[in-house]
Amino acid sequence: MPSRPPRKKPVSRTAGSRSAKPSRSPRKKRLVRQTRTRPAKPALPGATAVEGERLQKVLAASGLGSRRQCEELIRAGRVEVDRQVVTELGTRVNVEAQEIRLDGAPLVRSRRVYYAVNKPDGVISTNSDPSGRPRVIELVPNDTMRLFTVGRLDLHSEGLILLTNDGELANRLTHPRYGIEKTYRVMVAGCPERDVLDQLRRGIRLAEAWVRVPVVKVMSRQKRCAVLEMVLEEGRNREIRRVLAKLGHKVLRLVRIAVGPVRLGKLAPGECRPLSRQEIQALRKTTGM
Repeated sequence: MPSRPPRKKPVSRTAGSRSAKPSRSPRKKRLVRQTRTRPAKPALPGATAVEGERLQKVLAASGLGSRRQCEELIRAGRVEVDRQVVTELGTRVNVEAQEIRLDGAPLVRSRRVYYAVNKPDGVISTNSDPSGRPRVIELVPNDTMRLFTVGRLDLHSEGLILLTNDGELANRLTHPRYGIEKTYRVMVAGCPERDVLDQLRRGIRLAEAWVRVPVVKVMSRQKRCAVLEMVLEEGRNREIRRVLAKLGHKVLRLVRIAVGPVRLGKLAPGECRPLSRQEIQALRKTTGM
C-alpha cells in the first residue's frame, strides 16, 4: 500500500508576519474628485462677471423698494434689460452700458438720500393710508424721490425712524440676521421689580415666537410709574407693548432713541435732518456693507 506524502503543517499568520507566497496588491486607481459647482448666474450681453451687478440690487439701489420687493418685480416680468424681459433672479447687468426699464419706463438712478425723523404720536410709518392720516414721509422735504421707512413704529410710538431710497441698506437694517440694535425709552405703569427685568432678559413667549429683551434697565422710578431703557435686536409688531403687558405693566409712552449707531439726539418731534456722512458709514459698517 503506497504511503501518503507527509502533510504540510499550516502556517499561522500573526500580525506583522508575511505570507510565504507574496500576493499582488491590486493596482490603485487614481480617483478624480469631482466637485459640484453651482451654475453661474447668466450675464446679459454688455455685462461681465466682474463689472456686472445683480439686477435686484440695482433696482433696490434706485429706490424701488427692498431687494425682496425688487425680486418680485423681476419675477412678475415687469423689468426689461436692453428691451428684453428678464425674469431670472441674480442676472448681472452693467448699469453704465445697458438700459434697464420698469413697466416700459427707463430706470432713473436717483441720488441716494438718508434722513432721520422724530416721529410724533399719531403719525403712521406706511407710505399710503386710505384714511388720510399724517405720514412720516410727509415730514421729509424732499418729495421728488421715492423714499421708504426703515422699519416701522406703530401709530402711538414716537421717536427715531430712518427714511431712505437706498433699498440695500434698508433691507440689511431691518433683516433679523444682522441684529441691528434699536434702543427705546419706555414709560410704564407701576415700578417693575428685579424679577420682571430678569424675565424680560430670559424671554417671554408670544403667540408667534419666543422673544427676549437683551438689555433692560430702570432709568427712573416715580410713585406710580417708571422709565425703562430697552434694547431690541429685532422688532416684531408691538413687541415691547405686548411683552410688558404680559408682565402686568402697561406702556404709557414709548420713544425710540437710537437705531444702531444713529441717535435721536435733540431732534424735536416732527422734525427731520439728513444723516451725516459719518452716520451713513457707521450704518454700512454695522451691516457689513
